[in-house]
Amino acid sequence: MNDFTDPAAGLGPTLERLRTAWRANKPSLEQRHADLGRLRHVLSRRLDAMDAAISADFGHRSKHENLISEAMITLSEIDLARRKLRRWAKARRVGVGWKFWPARAELRPSPLGVVGIISPWNYPVNLALVPLVSAIAAGNHVFLKPSEHTPKTSEFLRDLLAEVFPADRVAVAIGGPDVGAAFSALPFDHLLFTGSTAVGRKVMAAAAPNLTPVTLELGGKAPAVVAPDFPLDLAAARIASGKWFNAGQTCIGVDYALVDATRRDAFVEALRKQVRDRFGDLSDASNYTRIINTGQFDRLLGYLADARARGATVVPLIEIDEARMRGERLIPPTLVLDAPDESEVMRHEIFGPILPIRTYARIEEALGYIGTHDRPLALYPFSNDTHTVERIVDATLAGGIAVNDTLVHFAVDTLPFGGVGPSGMGAIHGKAGFDTFSKQLPVFRQSRLAATDLLRPPYTGFVDRLVRFLSR
Repeated sequence: MNDFTDPAAGLGPTLERLRTAWRANKPSLEQRHADLGRLRHVLSRRLDAMDAAISADFGHRSKHENLISEAMITLSEIDLARRKLRRWAKARRVGVGWKFWPARAELRPSPLGVVGIISPWNYPVNLALVPLVSAIAAGNHVFLKPSEHTPKTSEFLRDLLAEVFPADRVAVAIGGPDVGAAFSALPFDHLLFTGSTAVGRKVMAAAAPNLTPVTLELGGKAPAVVAPDFPLDLAAARIASGKWFNAGQTCIGVDYALVDATRRDAFVEALRKQVRDRFGDLSDASNYTRIINTGQFDRLLGYLADARARGATVVPLIEIDEARMRGERLIPPTLVLDAPDESEVMRHEIFGPILPIRTYARIEEALGYIGTHDRPLALYPFSNDTHTVERIVDATLAGGIAVNDTLVHFAVDTLPFGGVGPSGMGAIHGKAGFDTFSKQLPVFRQSRLAATDLLRPPYTGFVDRLVRFLSR
């Protein structure tokens, strides 16, 4: 597996090597099962190396966040695929209708060929390996392009996959934006991209000349709606988990919270208590993740400066020395109150530990606000009233919904994960991922004797009457 410092030098020949090998020896179910077993064994053995690589790239990330978000989810995905592989891959009989009896028909899941995967930096192992597991389970070869923003983790992935797979079954391309752009333009049999909506548009445009099918896992502004009946302490606890896990660098992290106006100040204090209980005063920040790089750090500080300039109230929930913040790329959990719609924190996905809080007088006002913006990748309604929950769910189309919690639906591998509109297209995880990287091949099997043999000229007499009967 090679680094590609020149986008034109190695990408095309590597893709051709993968495709030639796939055509010569399409992976059997036994091989797929064995490949996934080896991947599980090697990843389990290298968890300390994974943790060290990710922490080096972030400056620091909680070991437990690495285990929860990277190891636990990926290993669970492998286990599910190995357990269900034969069932997923089995041809499924479908009816043909009496007009075509006694013919038979089936849908046969068939591998596509070579799948390209472009993975992001925020969960660099999970979001590379989970789709890779689905692609391998479906019988494909894989070409992976991990993020240039996590170089240590990209090297870890390259070495891990080289230990598990032959070079003509899985390859890894390491490089910067130029490599990513060239990679997007390759004639894959399917291309999956996880990242921002802006880059997703570019990836889709690059894939279009080859008519490469794409799955886009993007992002957007995921709202939490706290209904008046829901306990504030519990809402604050679960929203805190959904916002400050990975320091907010999560595509389905809570991007803003909507709370009834009379309880806003109490909600702020409940969030403050949650942050203090979890992180103390951040003098020991071992459980708190850093911002990935200086560019992202400066972008987030710019959002806060813009909010202040537009009259919003910025509330750091922990006070930290500015020199330490910049030296460690450490931004404490921060609230933004009364941010106008034109402010940066309300116009863009935040992807950091900043939580705007908006208020509403009636729940319809909150739903109206969500409905006038792009469909989010995730929606988080908080209510113990079934009628209220159904109103929120019925009024809002999102990539996924978790009622009375945040984030955890991503880890449920029986639920498809994917966006809608600007938050993405297509789905991965579990059987949905297997199906994404398969062609549901229709196979029609005609019998030795078939009535359709009569449907040919001259259309006279009995044939004419038969056609008229069948056309009724």
